Amino acid sequence: MTAAVGITTPADLPAPRADPAEGQLTGPALACTALPGKDCDVITIERLPSTEMPPALTEQLRTLCWSAVRSFTEHDFEHAYGGDHVVVIDGDTLLTHAAVVPRVIQVGEREFRTGYVEAVGTLPASQGQGLGSRAMKIIDTVIRERYEFGALSTARHTFYERLGWERWQGPSYVIGDGGRVRTPDEDEGIMVLRHGPTVGIDLTGPIACHDRSGDAW
Repeated sequence: MTAAVGITTPADLPAPRADPAEGQLTGPALACTALPGKDCDVITIERLPSTEMPPALTEQLRTLCWSAVRSFTEHDFEHAYGGDHVVVIDGDTLLTHAAVVPRVIQVGEREFRTGYVEAVGTLPASQGQGLGSRAMKIIDTVIRERYEFGALSTARHTFYERLGWERWQGPSYVIGDGGRVRTPDEDEGIMVLRHGPTVGIDLTGPIACHDRSGDAW
């Protein structure tokens, strides 16, 4: 499940500074115009692999996810690890998070190396500032750099459509030990990011993911 945790309507944000902010984080600082009243040297955005997520940041991510989505589960949290994270931080406080993890998605009879988006969200107090959009734009870059295809499951279609994602229109399946099983309840939530070798994929065809603990999609 791609947990859309407090996703907000995209806002027009200035480009990040060329030089990273000084201090612990190495990502570019967000411009003050995106966060009125905030110090430009405090608000930072960073991309880092799961293996480099500090324990304190992991605990804050737990707080963000469970405070924003009551149905969020331990399996959902585990699904967010194993790939790359984009974090927006104000000093020591995690404001926004998005993750992309490697999966294999089958479209028709072809399998594609896929960047699957998980645990996207913003703390309620920091919504309305375009932070979710900025994080997802970096996730988009990661997918285009490392994967053939992007996929996620969400109920917030409009947010992702504004960022170039498309709704999947065909039937969905889960591949398990017994073969492919139809998952009609997942059909409406699946969205994809086509690029490179997948740009011409038919959105009305069958799509399948491999089973995992918790929500398969």
